[in-house]
Amino acid sequence: MPTITVDKAALFKELEREYTTEEFDELCFEFGIELDEDTSQSTKPEDQAQPPQLKIEIPANRYDMLCFEGIALNLRVFLEKQQLPKWTLTPPKSGELETITVKEETTKIRPLISGVVLRNIKLTQERYDSFIALQDKLHQNLARQRTLVSIGTHDLDTIKGPFTYEALPPEDIKFIPLNQSKELNGKELMEFYDKDKHLGRYLHIIRDSPVYPVIYDSNRTVLSLPPIINGNHSKITLDTKNVLIEITALDKTKVEIVNHILVAMFAGYAESVEPIKIVSPHNNESREAPDLTPRQMQAEVDYLNQVTGLELGPDGIAKLLAKMGYEVSQSNSDKNLLDVAVPITRADVLHQADIMEDYAIAYGFNKLPRFYPNKSSAVAAPLPINKLADIVRLESASAGWIEVLPLILCSHEENFAWLNRKDDGKTAIKLANPKTAEYQLVRTSLLPGLLKTINSNRHHAVPIKIFEVSDVGYKDESAERKSRNERHFGAAIMGKTSGFEQVHGLLDRLMLMLRSKFVTREEGVKDPHMGGYWIEEVDDATFLQGHSAAIKINIYGKNHTIGVFGILHPSVLQKFELPYPVSTIEFNLEVFM
Repeated sequence: MPTITVDKAALFKELEREYTTEEFDELCFEFGIELDEDTSQSTKPEDQAQPPQLKIEIPANRYDMLCFEGIALNLRVFLEKQQLPKWTLTPPKSGELETITVKEETTKIRPLISGVVLRNIKLTQERYDSFIALQDKLHQNLARQRTLVSIGTHDLDTIKGPFTYEALPPEDIKFIPLNQSKELNGKELMEFYDKDKHLGRYLHIIRDSPVYPVIYDSNRTVLSLPPIINGNHSKITLDTKNVLIEITALDKTKVEIVNHILVAMFAGYAESVEPIKIVSPHNNESREAPDLTPRQMQAEVDYLNQVTGLELGPDGIAKLLAKMGYEVSQSNSDKNLLDVAVPITRADVLHQADIMEDYAIAYGFNKLPRFYPNKSSAVAAPLPINKLADIVRLESASAGWIEVLPLILCSHEENFAWLNRKDDGKTAIKLANPKTAEYQLVRTSLLPGLLKTINSNRHHAVPIKIFEVSDVGYKDESAERKSRNERHFGAAIMGKTSGFEQVHGLLDRLMLMLRSKFVTREEGVKDPHMGGYWIEEVDDATFLQGHSAAIKINIYGKNHTIGVFGILHPSVLQKFELPYPVSTIEFNLEVFM
């Protein structure tokens, strides 16, 4: 979760009360955020050298609380010290909106743009810092490191509309980047910022494209090269009165969310908010942005009360939801339905379940009645296969074996060639686009993980005795998802002797615990209903010839081969770089269910 640092005295001034650390921590908990640290209680020299700060953890989907203004506003509404503002657009006095014309070439690189104008804004150093910090937080969070959305802010009085959003070859774009004095073209700019700690990590987004996105004013002055950097000509300062915000993007939804958040957080410092006209001639499209109309949703009274255990009517629910910024009224079509106006700041509200959560927060989670649901059991229990796996784990550990937890992904070679096995193309689940050769498919055996674990620990004293109880994966065309998991037990021992008798002994112990007695092959084949297990010699290329056995079992009146154990073939040891003999065992646990 993002951590936002705010000035303690300034926040308490906004909340109209001085809180102790414990009291503010309780307020944060009630609202659903968390006080991470109060630096006034810190002994660190760097914390004592500056005014007390509050470090607050914010849920990742609450983009409206990524700055001081958002935290203060939401807490004031929650404490019923004010209502959430109703943001509105004001047309310019001239009657003509600022216009951004989008060229067709932008579809090759970054096709979407939105924006807004904040008129007569009053900036202080604190407000300016918060404005910049919010943009950085949005870039890192919602915008996914600027790949989906990037924000540019400009002093509107230094530039002249109408504006154009274009995509040109990098050599054709020339301007002085922000806080620089030398003019660079697009290619030179990439080289200049290549090793920059801040901007260098964003260059890859457009570096290899034949065209770069760029925004010009009517005098062909470059406003910005999104998503990298703004031009120095239009940079905002504390003296800036009119701010043009332009937002370029790949995601149509996120570009408007960012616009809404910036307006909601900083419109309070401005005299008015003006829309911008976006014209796309190649699409025959023209629109005004942003749209500050609250989203309309519906929620069921019965649902809200059933989940929370409350019994409030529409008026009581509306009063509580007002503390979370909603406007609620009873539907004219159905008494059980509520019409809910979701503010522009709450992009995280997607379903009536989200409204229910805010309803519970407003009432107080600690005050909710405790009860057992009437229609379903609320008593949890482990799945039978998990319970069986835990029993096997305990028994194996008690026998002196160490549990390991390798990854479920492995390379194709480790799963097949290194075990002297062939891929029939119908068994293994393969990754369509593996990032590394080490993780190409879902393992069909526990052996690769066990042997790699021994390899990584071969400097330890022998014998090394390890086991794993976990899933393998198989293709299954009969299943809904065309695949299935299967719970296996596997163990391996490496020592100066083969250790065959030890894996055999572990098998006998586990079968005894699973209440499957040992029988001879003749008894097992003759009477499938008698139960029990036996072993048969098997020719398996993974193992040394004549030193491997299949594990057979009678269950539900049928004979099953559930696994195999033996001494690994020297070629397998060579592939996994194991210096001593290794014996392994693996069998399917699900047949015991």
